[in-house]
Amino acid sequence: MRGQEAVDVYEAVDSRRAVRAFSDEPVSKEVLERVLTAASRAPSSGNLQPWHVYVVTGEPLAELKKRATARALAGDPGDEREYPMYPAELTSPYLDRFSAAAAQRYEALGIEREDPDRPMKIAALNSEAFGAPVVLFCYLDRRMGPGQWGDAGMYVQTVMLLLRAEGLHSCPQVMWTNYRRTVSRTVGADDRLTLFCGVAVGFEKEGVPRLRTGRADMTETVSFIGV
Repeated sequence: MRGQEAVDVYEAVDSRRAVRAFSDEPVSKEVLERVLTAASRAPSSGNLQPWHVYVVTGEPLAELKKRATARALAGDPGDEREYPMYPAELTSPYLDRFSAAAAQRYEALGIEREDPDRPMKIAALNSEAFGAPVVLFCYLDRRMGPGQWGDAGMYVQTVMLLLRAEGLHSCPQVMWTNYRRTVSRTVGADDRLTLFCGVAVGFEKEGVPRLRTGRADMTETVSFIGV
């Protein structure tokens, strides 16, 4: 897409969504290098640039998916978490948004909420990266604090918007932290690094229903002072 017709920033933001069905069409190294080079301009406090990304594709990714999926299907609860994915107790309106999105998301994938095997099926789908041919694994030096974790979030968002400019889609996956030891063995990350998230990357699979979860009205999350 890049070089043919520029993508408006608003369009990139609006069209970015967590795609959960990718085709097996390969993504060129040239495109990935272009995206990740441009993403280095993402803001970071003190210019620390605290992230380190491993780009995994081809046979190493296939083997990683195989190992992670085997763990998921065996009912493996996963590695102990190094950071909580959500607060221990979610209250309204956050719990309401979470529940509505989860129900919508996995119904679209054909997993019923009452299915007793629901957690295992969800884990297996995630461990296959929804068929994506590329997964980016974003790590941080474990000595970093909340400010640098915020920087990493801005970096990952920048990457995902740049992928849209290339006609690609993505799906951020914190799930990979459940299998962080398996990922670490694949990418060779040392103990000084902690896995922030994975990002599945590829072209969207045709013929699959497109899911867009709702968003709170701007007035629910923004307050104007002095305007």
